[in-house]
Amino acid sequence: MKITVVGSGGWGTALALLLVENGHDVTLWSHTPAKAVALEETRENPMLKGVPLPPEMKFTADLGAVKGCGAVVMATPSYAVRETAHKLRGIIDPGTVVISVSKGIEKDSSLRLSQVIEEELEGKCPVVVLSGPSHAEEVGRHIPTGVVAAADNLKDAELVQDLFMNPRFRVYTSDDRIGTEICAALKNVIALCAGCTDGMGCGDNTKALLMTRGLAEMARLGVALGGRKETFTGLAGVGDLIVTCTSMHSRNRRYGILIGQGKSVQDALEEIGAVVEGYYAAANARSLAQKVGVEMPISQAAYEVLYNGRDVHAVVSDLMSRAKRSELDESPALLFLQEK
Repeated sequence: MKITVVGSGGWGTALALLLVENGHDVTLWSHTPAKAVALEETRENPMLKGVPLPPEMKFTADLGAVKGCGAVVMATPSYAVRETAHKLRGIIDPGTVVISVSKGIEKDSSLRLSQVIEEELEGKCPVVVLSGPSHAEEVGRHIPTGVVAAADNLKDAELVQDLFMNPRFRVYTSDDRIGTEICAALKNVIALCAGCTDGMGCGDNTKALLMTRGLAEMARLGVALGGRKETFTGLAGVGDLIVTCTSMHSRNRRYGILIGQGKSVQDALEEIGAVVEGYYAAANARSLAQKVGVEMPISQAAYEVLYNGRDVHAVVSDLMSRAKRSELDESPALLFLQEK
């Protein structure tokens, strides 16, 4: 199949590599002509150092490459999804399967990214979400990985499963696009917080507490929006949460570490030197939670640190001093088992 990957960051490049290995005709689109030329000449992406890009892979800065494609992978940063999808509106063929692999919630509108794409493409293309515990650095090095393809129509998810799946990249299908996208966006916020506790010198106990309670509030929001509880106990939920909160591949965790060590929000962003999706997601998740009336204390705490300048130690103290409550009221895993 002819496929264009829109976005030549580490993740877009790793997915383009997978598709080339699976025998597809793949073009990787870059936002600037200079980057496209550099990728073609060097056959290496600086964000995937040491991973050679095969001669079969093509490079361009012309969005016209999506014309005639059977599938288009949207791999831009979350803040660029609407602008890019808008540019595709008059180019992409109706019926082309669009695969959203960016993770986040749009600022102001509080829309999930698949909704943004659908809105800009005027509903002419089915949108499938691909998400899960999948560091680009490891996918690029052929390390076994498992993800979820989620679509309202399972046949669309199964098509994406067929495109990407091979002996080192396992793809499961789901019809819960809402839950999958909420997992993808909010796990970055929790990972940022996990990094803060690392930077503060807290231990494994703290991280386990944070991840477990973070998962509970992710599930609360996802279910309130129409997602299913079981999605949060799967690869898109707990799987992606584990890998993002514990790995130094995670920019969100590394960013949090710097803040926990006392760096300012802006200085830490500059030191990371790349997009930190959790920074944007903290504000957008807070806005979305307020709209639907869901309590999310960890995400709120992240917002207070990132946007209101609160001290991380004071925020941790506040979280630990919250009113008593029962864990069973909101554990996604236990609620899932009760439904069964």
